[in-house]
Amino acid sequence: MSAQPVTSSRATPAAPLARVVLAQARAELAMTLGQSERVLVTVIMPVLLLVLFGQLIPVPSIAGKPINFLLPGILSVAIISSGMVSLGIGTAYERYYGVLKRLGASPLPRWGLLAAKLISVLAFEVLQAALLIGIAALVYGWRPSGALWSALPIALLGTAAFVGLGMLMAGALRAEATLAAANGLFVVFLAIGGAVVPVDHLPGPVAWLAALLPPAALSDALRGALSSQSMHAQSIVLLVAWAIVLPVAAALTFKWE
Repeated sequence: MSAQPVTSSRATPAAPLARVVLAQARAELAMTLGQSERVLVTVIMPVLLLVLFGQLIPVPSIAGKPINFLLPGILSVAIISSGMVSLGIGTAYERYYGVLKRLGASPLPRWGLLAAKLISVLAFEVLQAALLIGIAALVYGWRPSGALWSALPIALLGTAAFVGLGMLMAGALRAEATLAAANGLFVVFLAIGGAVVPVDHLPGPVAWLAALLPPAALSDALRGALSSQSMHAQSIVLLVAWAIVLPVAAALTFKWE
């Protein structure tokens, strides 16, 4: 359940810090790919949700196709599962087993660990996105009607926000509490985050709260980028704010042990 830490035998304080961060990012990615339970959460579950809602459960349509609404929402679910659930829980148990304490004695600073985990999550999300987009295109005939490139900075902002949230929980809570909180938040975000049910279809107070949270901002912004819908400025502003606040809070409060 632990990544191989970057130690001074592999990199000295004189070595470029970027080399240390990238080495840790490679270790993080290898750890994720080697753990079946994390692959289940980050890869299999989003695919199952795409197929389930695409085949069995009616969802709203954009330009006459439900997949145009559904795919951006499931991509946001994949980002949440990678950044908050898988990374948050994995890091919490690394802290519990003392792996992070050993990392604290290496040339890797606290913000460098956060950067390495962010890079590893981004690399993994490329695989997730390719799989989900491939299924949507081959099975449901999805084609982007918006500017596909504009979804990339949105995905990056969303990843930063949810990596920050996962690391914030992992650094402040016990491993068991992080496990419960991450899974609980995932269920809540799936229900009210705009992934499969539009936020404006929720009850009034719930809709108002959901609109302020990062899942709804991410799914709405991705939906605007990948379709002919115009992106809402409020979603972009909220996403930028969360992508700054959560990683900064994680970096300032993270404890190695």
